[in-house]
Amino acid sequence: MKAVKEKQEPVSFTPDLMAEDACANFWLKQVTVRLRREIAWIWNERGILPDLQNGPLPPFSEKLPTILDQVRFQEDKLRFYEEDICARYLTEQLEVHFSAHEMKGLQGSFGWLVESLQLDDASSFLLALCLAPSFDNTVGSVMASCLNDPNKTQPTLGLLQKLWDNPEQVMQLSDVSHPLYRYGIIRIGNGAAKAIEWDTSLSISSMVAYQLLFPDLTLHHCLAECNHSVFDSHSLSDSAQLIAARLRANQRQDLQIIPVYGPERGDHLALSRAMAELNGAMLVELKELLRFSDAPHFLHSIIVLCWLRGVDLFLPAHVIKESSQFMGKNASMMWNSLPALPIHLYVALTDKDEKKALPERWILPVVETPDFDYHERRNAWKQYLESENALSEEDISECARRFRYQRQTIKSIADGLNSFSSAIERQNLFSACRCELAVNMDGLAQKVEPRFDSEELILPPKQKRQFLDITQAMSSLATVHYDWGTGKAWNEVGIAVLFAGAPGTGKTMASEILARTLNLPMFRIDLSQVINKYIGETEKNLKRLFDAADASDMILFFDEADSLFGRRSEVRDSHDRFANVEISYLLERMERFKGLAILATNRKKDLDEAFLRRLRYVVDFPLPGEVERKRIWEQFVPRNVETKDMNFDFLARQFPLSGGHIRSVVLNACLLSASRMQEGRNGSSHRLYMEDVMIAVKREFDKLGRSISYEKFGPYASVVHEVEEKG
Repeated sequence: MKAVKEKQEPVSFTPDLMAEDACANFWLKQVTVRLRREIAWIWNERGILPDLQNGPLPPFSEKLPTILDQVRFQEDKLRFYEEDICARYLTEQLEVHFSAHEMKGLQGSFGWLVESLQLDDASSFLLALCLAPSFDNTVGSVMASCLNDPNKTQPTLGLLQKLWDNPEQVMQLSDVSHPLYRYGIIRIGNGAAKAIEWDTSLSISSMVAYQLLFPDLTLHHCLAECNHSVFDSHSLSDSAQLIAARLRANQRQDLQIIPVYGPERGDHLALSRAMAELNGAMLVELKELLRFSDAPHFLHSIIVLCWLRGVDLFLPAHVIKESSQFMGKNASMMWNSLPALPIHLYVALTDKDEKKALPERWILPVVETPDFDYHERRNAWKQYLESENALSEEDISECARRFRYQRQTIKSIADGLNSFSSAIERQNLFSACRCELAVNMDGLAQKVEPRFDSEELILPPKQKRQFLDITQAMSSLATVHYDWGTGKAWNEVGIAVLFAGAPGTGKTMASEILARTLNLPMFRIDLSQVINKYIGETEKNLKRLFDAADASDMILFFDEADSLFGRRSEVRDSHDRFANVEISYLLERMERFKGLAILATNRKKDLDEAFLRRLRYVVDFPLPGEVERKRIWEQFVPRNVETKDMNFDFLARQFPLSGGHIRSVVLNACLLSASRMQEGRNGSSHRLYMEDVMIAVKREFDKLGRSISYEKFGPYASVVHEVEEKG
């Protein structure tokens, strides 16, 4: 079939509906004319005239007799085309000729696709037949009439064979390896069909159809052009340049998926843009993956659209995560059914395990985004913050050390701060950074709000000095790592400390005081969630935990640390081997953790020696002596409580309790005194009585399972004994 010179004549059933591509208009007119001619024949075949009162389309009839009569009426049909005035006119419309070179179109147009895939006439007609329902809303009803089935409003190969002059040529179009199917231009059935039957519905997505018909259009609203990169393409890492060279050598012969790995909100896009630029390609970003049941087909259509436009596609990390969450187990199926188009697809990953879902046959080695280190973070803050601020070099340096944000996050925070009506101060900067910190511990840790001040911590001189050393060390990390140069050798590591001692000696209190003093968020690790009986799950939990904590300086508090950091055992079975792997992984992540990790234990001897060597400080919390106990008693009694009955010297001397137990005794004694006031005891309504304290002490010893003689209670022994007798 030769091309026909385009005239400004209707190409569809709907008036004034015209594509911008000349080749598309030609083949759409072929579809319209052939459908009209088929409708005319159906009226004639059934021996009736068009019923204009009830509509121009013939009524549906029994399918089987119609099918069986096709051979019997074939000669009548050809004679009808020659003799019927309407049919002859329509046939003449199919036979006007002119030069085919005028049909060439823009990149991504119908004419460009026909030429690029070297489609023959039958294939070109099929392409137009599948485009027609998207282009003209009336075509579906006409196709249903031609197929004698009200439910068939999409084209099929059966319809193509009815309309085409050489029906035998349609057989080649039933091969799923045909470029129109293999490249995902035409969708087979619901997209999951592995074979094409004669009655299988065929379709083209609206976005692909629009591109073919109107090639000179703007980007789809889900796509954004990437025009700027913070990377110089010639300064890329060796691995990135090698992958870019492999892409050039491939010459776009098939699909190539480039996994780009890095942290959340890292420079995945900038790195991908630089690699695309190195190959002279334009890169566009998919901003969102629409959440509906046909999401895989939507992604496929986006990829087809990018191939038609000759651009590379970037899929951001949130799209990958959303597709995994939305599709669940079907996510890998979605990736494995991607159209085999010669396009470069950059996929941002924040977890290397996400690579497993990608199809191996097309995937290239992982390209890692370069580390956005302390110096780059500091320079980014200086670049994006306006000069009218009250921030010192020290403020910006400490912010760059404490908050390990990526470039995009720093720019977003700075843009917000720049809108302040007053000058930006340190407090504004740090508050804005903390607001941005959305730590998702995935149920593995709980946020702790500090309850204590530094003056409440009562320790012997040696331990007090160690505690102050930890505070000063955390404050000096930026200077030592980045000005003195230790950060390079030690990988900007933070500080890990061990608080060891009996229950109630102040380990948790000291941790909360550090959080308040250093102004750092504190998270208590929930060991019941971290430790998992299934092999490998504990390691996964630890990875999620430390990955979430890497964004900013914070305190991770591991209570009962011996259950996690215990000694590695001799390998007797696979469970022992995996348990040792988990401990080794934990030690490795602890070494790389840039914040403050505090481990508290009652059983220091049970800790792995390899772990103890990695700790910067080990603070032993002893049971308090008599002097310390008196201060603890005095401190824990609330200030607005009357204590003239209290004998703190006696309490400190007689009862060797830890601070935690003293705190518990004071609370219980206050509850006793308050309840007795309600029962009619004379005295101040906020008065703590020594008798009630003695009773609370006795009950605390009973709770601990420790026996104590009544003689220890001195003049209060009879009161305690009487209460005990009453039960």
